[in-house]
Amino acid sequence: MEARYLPVDPDYYEIIEEAILEKSTASIHYFESGTTLRNAKGRIKEITVKPKQGEFVSLENGKKIRLDRIIVFNGKPGPAFDEYDSYALACLDCTGGMD
Repeated sequence: MEARYLPVDPDYYEIIEEAILEKSTASIHYFESGTTLRNAKGRIKEITVKPKQGEFVSLENGKKIRLDRIIVFNGKPGPAFDEYDSYALACLDCTGGMD
């Protein structure tokens, strides 16, 4: 089951739109489904909207990445960075048998 789409900070659109205008190759780390981590590289073609699914970054190679699932975009923390950070540090919250 896909996570509900969460609104993205308007400032983040500027970062992506800058990459579109510069026609530069982007490096994107993101959650594909659930907590499955993926990465992609390519030129950003556009930001598209799919009704009832959310907004997507479309790469020239045809790959579509949901905007709110981006962890890092060209080295800059993305909308899902906090989720990734808490996921990555989850085992540090437990005592691991060291009561």
